[in-house]
Amino acid sequence: MKIFEVVMLICFGLSWPVSVYKSFKSKTTQGKSLVFILAIIIGYVSGIAGKIYNHDINYVLILYCFNLLVVSIDLALFFTYRRRELKRA
Repeated sequence: MKIFEVVMLICFGLSWPVSVYKSFKSKTTQGKSLVFILAIIIGYVSGIAGKIYNHDINYVLILYCFNLLVVSIDLALFFTYRRRELKRA
């Protein structure tokens, strides 16, 4: 049922902007895991690929894409702040 997939994506989707905001505000990678972020990105890419492969193009795909975008922003912030931290060390 799509409703459970939608609820899952909305719940995850609400948490990622908070994570991005915290990263942006703190300007540090502390508490972040590159492996975790990459695993989430792989999961969203797989979900998108599954939707496309199964010709199940609908509003749920928009949620996958939005979540992937926000997690990708978090990944970009991770690398930006990691580089700064390494320069200071």
